[in-house]
Amino acid sequence: MPSKFKRIILKISGEILGSREEGEPIHAKSLENICSEIKAVSDMGVEVGLVVGGGNIFRGLQGSDKGIDRTTGDSMGMLATVINGLALMDRLEKMGSVVRVQSAIPMDKLAEPYIQRRAIRHLERGRIVIFVSGTGNPYFSTDTTAALRASEISAEIILKATKVDGIYDKDPHKFDDAVRFESLSYMDCLEKRLSVMDSTAFSLCMDNGMPILVFDLQQKHSIRMAVAGEKIGTIVNKPFDQNQII
Repeated sequence: MPSKFKRIILKISGEILGSREEGEPIHAKSLENICSEIKAVSDMGVEVGLVVGGGNIFRGLQGSDKGIDRTTGDSMGMLATVINGLALMDRLEKMGSVVRVQSAIPMDKLAEPYIQRRAIRHLERGRIVIFVSGTGNPYFSTDTTAALRASEISAEIILKATKVDGIYDKDPHKFDDAVRFESLSYMDCLEKRLSVMDSTAFSLCMDNGMPILVFDLQQKHSIRMAVAGEKIGTIVNKPFDQNQII
């Protein structure tokens, strides 16, 4: 399966790594499945940068409900992404991939510091780079991290892996008549008030012309299908570029 893209940012939420049914923040089978897909894409010759959330362990906004200061809560959430990143690194390495974890917060014993040029060099050498600790600052989501890192490393697209097979005009879990879009422009999303990413992340993508593909990670071989340019999920891009991406 030939790849349509040379360099990508894959954004996965922390929740995808866990299992609510079994009460495990990091579920062995989920981790195995995700890493198998990531390795398969890397083996296709795609340069993979990975941004992972920490919601399966702790979200900054959760801290507010517990009386924790927002800045402190966000710091806790950033540390949760490090745990997830190390879990992904360990599994990928056991599968034979070469992986580097880069952290926006210095923690030399666990990860490299995030350095743009070093990250690009790793990617050029076929290593998978996992970006953790978000942007290193409170009040910014890991979606914003994905948008920022994608622009910094000159990725061609952000693949936003979710539990829904694209972008709908309303919540498909609540409304049976929800309609899924195959493609949208940035302005379409703003005019229709569609939730693709948080506003900061979305603005970064729009300002830098970074395409976003929202797709269902639970679909078999979904990441491989996405990088091959097959019809999957919903693509958000400039109007005149949509047909070039999918």
